Amino acid sequence: MPQIKSAKKRVITDAKKGARNLGVRSEVKTAAKKVVAAVETNDKANAEASLKSASVDLNKAVSKGVLHKNTASRKVSRLAKKVAKLEK
Repeated sequence: MPQIKSAKKRVITDAKKGARNLGVRSEVKTAAKKVVAAVETNDKANAEASLKSASVDLNKAVSKGVLHKNTASRKVSRLAKKVAKLEK
């Protein structure tokens, strides 16, 4: 357990930030799962709508500093590739 006042404060603030980041990551994962589920059921319209929503969620995670921009870009790209395969 930290003894110094500033270290005690860091423990508290890190816990708050960790909880916020966990929620954001959970939203991102849920959005990605919705896209994959729509792709598996061959529902093109739902897949495209879910992809757009997932893209927004990923960009929000980047702006909040939860994800790196390249990570979000890679995830969007992979999801878009799955949705694009439905068209063929």
